[in-house]
Order: sequence, then structure tokens, then C-alpha cells
Amino acid sequence: MRRSILLLSLVAAPSLAAQSYEITHTYNVGGDGGWDYVVPDAPNHRLFIGRQNRVMVVDMNNGRVIAAVTGINGAHGTALASGTGHGFATSGNDSSIVMFDLKTYKTLARIPAAEDADAIIYDPASKRVFSFNGDANSSTVVDPGKGTLVTNIPLGGKPEYGQSAGNGKVYVNLVDSSQVAEIDTKSLTVTRRWSTAPCKNPVSMAIDTRRQRLFSGCRSGVMAVSDYKNGTVVTTIPIGQGVDGAGYDPRLRDA
Repeated sequence: MRRSILLLSLVAAPSLAAQSYEITHTYNVGGDGGWDYVVPDAPNHRLFIGRQNRVMVVDMNNGRVIAAVTGINGAHGTALASGTGHGFATSGNDSSIVMFDLKTYKTLARIPAAEDADAIIYDPASKRVFSFNGDANSSTVVDPGKGTLVTNIPLGGKPEYGQSAGNGKVYVNLVDSSQVAEIDTKSLTVTRRWSTAPCKNPVSMAIDTRRQRLFSGCRSGVMAVSDYKNGTVVTTIPIGQGVDGAGYDPRLRDA
């Protein structure tokens, strides 16, 4: 039985000009199954981790396993719609989204999505949940209060991770065509797309809403930085191979 290790890191930064990074704790949370997205819930000191047949809930202060959201067949991403008290987890192997209670972690509903439901996010502007369905080349839109399907949006390519800009737009990487697609959350249509070239196969995505920048990590070993207001790549930066996740720190302004 293979055990998995969760690493929690903390940034020590006396100033923006002289910052340093160090691992402060290593927590062995155990359990079977591969890992996918690790989604933080900072106000409640929780981490939600997709673990194949469940979402593991971990206390980020001490690494203690709090609970597990069960009944998931191919766990990938988690979205938290805290205003409704509901969480949402993709169940990729049966093309569905599981809605659960954020206090009890009990399953409340199973919502039809599409083939290869993978990443999932909550958009606070529209108050809707968007899953990104890789093999279906689509995004499933869910009403998080009712736990019902709103629609499926054709994306014209295979999506990976996405981000909400908080202004009525959602952005998602299209890994097969090396593009970013823009979704209008009112019309629920794709309104723009642009190339991430020379960055190929964009997977991870982080966002800086203050400066209107997207950070797309590509399997070709670079990160594309896009100006999403103008829909253009402004630069690319070398990164490591095999990228899968990304984040943005607004305090240090690091991606």
C-alpha cells in the first residue's frame, strides 16, 4: 500500500526584494489513491484534495484528516460556494458533479456533467459553478444553491484548469489547441480566444485580477503570461517540466 505525502509550505518574506521560501511542515496524511487538485479554504483552515474515490478534507494547521466526501468515481477538482454552504466535486469517471454539505461533508446531490469532468471552479460574479470537461470539450454550468444543471457550453477544444476574473468572465486553458478561451458568464458562451504560443499545451492557470494577468503553465516547459483585457500573451517564462497546478500570491506578487 503506497502512502501519499502532503507538503505544506510557508513563505518567509522580510521584503519584496529579498524573499525566501522554505518548507515549514510535512504532513503524512496516508490513504490509498492518486492525487489531483489541492484546493485551499483559507478562512476555515481546510484543504480539499481529490483522491480517486473521495475528496479528502485536511486541517491545514496540523495535517489532521477531518473527513472524506465519498461516493466519487474519479475525483479531480473541488469548488466551494461558501455562500450556499455547498461544495462541488467532479466525478470524472461517471461524468457527474457531486454536491456536498460544507459542514457535514454529506453528499446532497449528483448533477449530470459531461465526459471527463475534471477541474471545477466557483464564479462569485455569476454565483455559478463551472466544471471543465476534458474529453467532452465543454464546460458544465451548475446553480450552486439548487444543485441543478444550467447548461453545457461548447469550448471548441479540450479544457484543463480555469479561473474566474470576478467581473463576469471566466478563463480556461485549452490544452490541445494551446489557447485560452474566455467565457461570458451572463450569455454562457465563449466570447474570445487567443493563442498561448510559443507556450504549448497549457494546463495550470493562476490569475492576478488587479493587474489583469493570467499565468498558464505549459507542458512545453514555459509559463505564458497573458493580458486578459487585450487577449494577448505578453511574455513567457521558463518553468519545470510536468506542470500540473499553479497559484498566485497577491501579497508577494509571485506566480
